[in-house]
Amino acid sequence: MQFFGIVIHHSVCPSINGKGYDFFITRNGAIIPSSEQTDPLYIHVCLEGDFSDLRYPFSLEEKEQFFLLNKLVLRLAGTFKFEHDDIFPHTLSCPGAFFPWSQLVISSEDRYH
Repeated sequence: MQFFGIVIHHSVCPSINGKGYDFFITRNGAIIPSSEQTDPLYIHVCLEGDFSDLRYPFSLEEKEQFFLLNKLVLRLAGTFKFEHDDIFPHTLSCPGAFFPWSQLVISSEDRYH
């Protein structure tokens, strides 16, 4: 199966509603896979939380959540043979105006994130 990258959501996205993602990453560090594929072209990952509001600095839980997202992106990119930086927002408003894209510093060479 060929995927072209990853689409990021946050859990307040109205299209999620308990579905609409392939992996759900909770704030407490659990990665929950979906039982059904969402999209034949992209892998959808939903992060628990609302990134519509500015909240800095991040909590320890949120830092762990992004660490897991980085690791998941590397694993999926390697498995399905797409570039690890092929990461896209779901819409203009999802995953939120204040989603910390800068936290997704992923390097497959030295495993730095």
